[in-house]
Amino acid sequence: MGTLIPIPVPSQLLGLLIPPSSGECLLFENQWVLVRKSELINLTADARRWESYHQRDVQKIAALEQEVALLKAEVKDLRNRLFGKKTEKDKTNTPDSARSTATTRPRGQQYGHRSHGRTPYSPDLEVVDEVIPFDPQSYRCPQCGLLPQRNDALDEVAEIKEIQVRAYVRRIRREAYTPTCQCGKLPAIITPPPPIRLIPRSPYGVSFWVEVIVTKFHYEQPTHRLLEDLRSQGMPVSPGTVAGGLHALAPLFDPLIDALYDRQMHEELFNCDETRWEVFVNMANKVGSRWYLWVMRSASVIFYDLAPSRSAAVPGAHFAGHQGDRAIIVCDRYSAYKKLARLSGIILAFCWAHVRRDFLEAGRSFAELESWALAWKERIGELYHLNQQRLEHWQPDRPLFEQNGAFHASHAALAAALDSIHAEATQLALPESKQDKQVIELLLEPKTPASISRTARNEQRKIAQSLLDHWRGLRLFFDHPEVPMDNNRAENAIRGPVNGRKNYYGSSSLWSAALTAALFSIFQTLDLWGIPVRHWLQIYLQACAENGGKAPADVTPFLPWSLADAPRGALPRCLPPPDTS
Repeated sequence: MGTLIPIPVPSQLLGLLIPPSSGECLLFENQWVLVRKSELINLTADARRWESYHQRDVQKIAALEQEVALLKAEVKDLRNRLFGKKTEKDKTNTPDSARSTATTRPRGQQYGHRSHGRTPYSPDLEVVDEVIPFDPQSYRCPQCGLLPQRNDALDEVAEIKEIQVRAYVRRIRREAYTPTCQCGKLPAIITPPPPIRLIPRSPYGVSFWVEVIVTKFHYEQPTHRLLEDLRSQGMPVSPGTVAGGLHALAPLFDPLIDALYDRQMHEELFNCDETRWEVFVNMANKVGSRWYLWVMRSASVIFYDLAPSRSAAVPGAHFAGHQGDRAIIVCDRYSAYKKLARLSGIILAFCWAHVRRDFLEAGRSFAELESWALAWKERIGELYHLNQQRLEHWQPDRPLFEQNGAFHASHAALAAALDSIHAEATQLALPESKQDKQVIELLLEPKTPASISRTARNEQRKIAQSLLDHWRGLRLFFDHPEVPMDNNRAENAIRGPVNGRKNYYGSSSLWSAALTAALFSIFQTLDLWGIPVRHWLQIYLQACAENGGKAPADVTPFLPWSLADAPRGALPRCLPPPDTS
């Protein structure tokens, strides 16, 4: 039996033996207890074992909390992809049930409010007069037998708008004559010249090819849908006929593309973007079918180019023919544009919408960064607001130093906002040790740990460093008010072709890819100038048919800027209905 010896128990061990649930246990801190030495060894071993268990559980809980945070971020990102941009909701975090009952205002047009009135139609819309048959005999007076008298002043007129879409055959008869003399100076059979055809020996007229081209390359509908519609009208057409006809018509648009390119190369401000496009051809040194559709948009021309690569060589080849003194490209932060700027001296203006997207994606991915990301979103929105106020007083024909006082006031406010953003981004981009030190100094309680995880802090630092790396291009709009803050012009221009990419899934040959880019360029530029595409194409293809199926020698009258300067009526806003008599 061991000897009992008095041994002072350390406060740490005493805390393990007697949990300090109240202040009373501290009264025994300096008192002696009698324990056997073997019991003390066992108690010390147990204390160390339980302490190791505690440390292990703390680490496990921290790992689980990090995993839960990542899973919550993933769920939030998936919900955002499925239901929209959830981070752009209001900051009140109001539940859906409360938001649904927050207002009793009915949807739609409000009672008592002024309506927008009837929608006016174009004065060029052709009017076909009709008269409802009327038999005065049926209204003879039963007593005296007199007929009613005609009164033009009391006529009632009603208008009903109609659209007549139908397929029909033009049967053209060429009357033949034979000479009655015996002189031999005339041919044996005399007939009028044959009808003009857009494609030699083709039974399909200009209106057919207008429908095919506009439906596919302007409204982005697959050709088989149009062929199904024609088949339902009793006019079956094979896909091979359409493909062969488009191949024959492709050279007609080459002079127009050359004119568009020449016009654009004399301008100085461009918006550029690119998207994937499938071209199913086999090429040397090319793996796969993924090509890229590039768009270069200027003030008067929207130009598309289909290329097998996404390298800087594509915009480099396009801008090699630039004739202006300066070229500014508004673009995203893709490296091909940066290489183009290094090699050619082109000035880049980067897109603030992409910067805004960086913050929103960080807020979706990390719950602890949501309020921070939304605050930056508001700051970028304030930049847009200040720039818009500045542009309201901007006079493009004067340099900056000659602008009026209202412009300079807005200009100074915009400069202050930019300097504030740059200063905060510089602080966020500091190395981790320095940044953590400054963050701790700003805390009200220095012993309080930071609430942002290391991964989230690295994401902050990454976004801030990207903003600083592209700051020169992001700030270019400040010194050049004509430069937009974002690249929305190019992204809007490429939206229609993206629908075509999804609907008819790319191109199946090189010539069809070139034709696609050419028609995208022509139609989008026509829309930019407010020229109706269908009616322009009808007139241009008719001129090609009258020229023997070739492009006119001079395409200047058909260019958008020529038509925009022409007097009203040079290009009708609509086509007359076909003659059904």
